Amino acid sequence: MSKKIILIMLLILNLEAKDVNIGVVLPLSGATAAYGQSALDGIEIANKMQDKLQNGNKINLIVLDTKGDKIESSTAATRLVVQDKVLGIIGEMITTNTLQVMRVAEENKIPLIAPAATGDKLLENKKYSSRVCFMDSFQGSSLAKYINEKFGFKKVVVVVDQSTDYSLGLAKAFEKELKERGGKILKVLRVNSGDKDFRAIITQIKILNPDFIYLPLYYSEAALFARQSKIIGLNIPMGSADGVADATFIKLAKEASNNYIFTDSFDPYNPVTKLGKDFILAYEKEKKDKDVPAFSAMGADAYFVMLNAMNACKDNLTSECINDKIHQTKNYEGVSGVISIDKSGNATRSIIVKEIKNQQPIYKDILNP
Repeated sequence: MSKKIILIMLLILNLEAKDVNIGVVLPLSGATAAYGQSALDGIEIANKMQDKLQNGNKINLIVLDTKGDKIESSTAATRLVVQDKVLGIIGEMITTNTLQVMRVAEENKIPLIAPAATGDKLLENKKYSSRVCFMDSFQGSSLAKYINEKFGFKKVVVVVDQSTDYSLGLAKAFEKELKERGGKILKVLRVNSGDKDFRAIITQIKILNPDFIYLPLYYSEAALFARQSKIIGLNIPMGSADGVADATFIKLAKEASNNYIFTDSFDPYNPVTKLGKDFILAYEKEKKDKDVPAFSAMGADAYFVMLNAMNACKDNLTSECINDKIHQTKNYEGVSGVISIDKSGNATRSIIVKEIKNQQPIYKDILNP
């Protein structure tokens, strides 16, 4: 084939190629901004790694800040659909706000992938929504199983945030698993998002003297609890779910974070796929940091799963086709591991247990479904 013919073919392909918009709605300000920024870093780096479909179409990211607010989440999703004509949406981070984005996606038949919304009932009666993370029931029960089998812990106090579905769901799953294993929940103590003073309940826990304290909280409250516990002299082992997976938890808790355990979805020092290794290198080059946050990996996975579905629809690039292909994802080797997504949109994947040592999260174990 002559160079002239090749040049003509390339010119034709370039003329046929067009821009494709993917919407990104994340909390880039507000109380959960650390989660959103980490996920956005992952999505943007993934986009730089692969910014074109196999048919030559260029993928543009349209990013909007939800401010961690339910109304803002809904407004942002509506704008993406109506004004920006996106073919798919990635977001939000927490379950409550993700539900608002999903409502818009479902009404407009636009596929949505949630990077980290773990609420068990999130995808009930949804057709155009999915996620790349595990569910709270798997996360909560996994840690209960782990502390019981690994350390023999049986007597536990649970500190639950009664204002979030995330915390309530994790607590319920944890309690159920521990009780089935012969363990006992000594007490369930209730707090609310935004609480700053935990000294009264820490004093209660000190009297109860449990083997373990389970805190299914977000990083702000968990960090304050850990610091105040250290001041009061409460030295009982404690742990959380992926709400403390962001580095902000350690920055806030400081030395009080040491020996804290938590469940997570990714470990940058133990990548299990080629894409995971490639992403870590790209992240390090971009951020000058090897410590890839789990939420960056999850954001990247949401992007790559969307991209994979789009490539499967390259000859019929419609939201309907993309949605169908997302829900047919089988053993996809993503950044954080191997992901399968069923018809309901739920992901099957492993979970990682980490422990903080010298203010660094250290890989401890991997638990499979």
